[in-house]
Amino acid sequence: MSDQRRHPFRDSLQDREAAQVRADTPQAESPTYRLAFADPDFLLKEELRPVRLQLELLKPELAMNEAGVKSTIVLFGGARIPEPSKASGAPANLAALAPYYDVAREFARLMTEHSVKNGGLENVIVTGGGPGVMEAGNRGAADAGGKSIGLNIVLPHEQAPNAYVTPELCFNFHYFAIRKMHFLMRAKAVCIFPGGFGTMDELFEAITLIQTGRMEQVPILLFGQAFWEKVINFQALADAGTISPEDLKLFRFVETAEDAVRHIETWENAGKKRAHIPGR
Repeated sequence: MSDQRRHPFRDSLQDREAAQVRADTPQAESPTYRLAFADPDFLLKEELRPVRLQLELLKPELAMNEAGVKSTIVLFGGARIPEPSKASGAPANLAALAPYYDVAREFARLMTEHSVKNGGLENVIVTGGGPGVMEAGNRGAADAGGKSIGLNIVLPHEQAPNAYVTPELCFNFHYFAIRKMHFLMRAKAVCIFPGGFGTMDELFEAITLIQTGRMEQVPILLFGQAFWEKVINFQALADAGTISPEDLKLFRFVETAEDAVRHIETWENAGKKRAHIPGR
């Protein structure tokens, strides 16, 4: 990150380096003598959670500002969906979903080609940075010669960032809530491919924010109508009165990359409004 100091004071980096050279005394060796901002044991204390939340919000925000990212196209989807060329080794049910890898890759390529022609700072692809559909999205952006963002998260059993995320736009999170904020803060469209619990969580977070007026309306596109109507009975929610029939218009089903691009270009609010999280 660039140095934008506007003061005459000695900076924290200089003092952190100076503090590493200390006297060999019990006082200087005590943990209490460490600079607070350079003391990982202190920063990881239970009482410092509010500070860690703020840091996790600020670090990606500053990095994306410095990279000039103005808006994004969010791509959610299952980590377990294989690339078609590798689907033969996957369970049959997941192998059947493998074509969505190619659809996600093609969609990201088309969106990024258009973005690059216009400077590459608008409609930047952002994924969860992991395997499966996420990898396909970052890969499609790389196919088009553009940058893409990966918002990874520390999990017990996975996941490393995929090889196609732009390195300087690859982030790692501890807090799911802050990660989801970053997905939506610059979103011009939210595109959801088949997936599991995490994908469902991300889908309903976005829909809820828009339904309740906490976020400006952006296109929400669900790839694979047969999949989504099998796993979620949206119409039943409207029939039961737990959502309004109008809420069914908050999203649309698409099947191909070209369908999705067309819907984004023709959506009533496309290009007019930017996603907004209250407090920004």
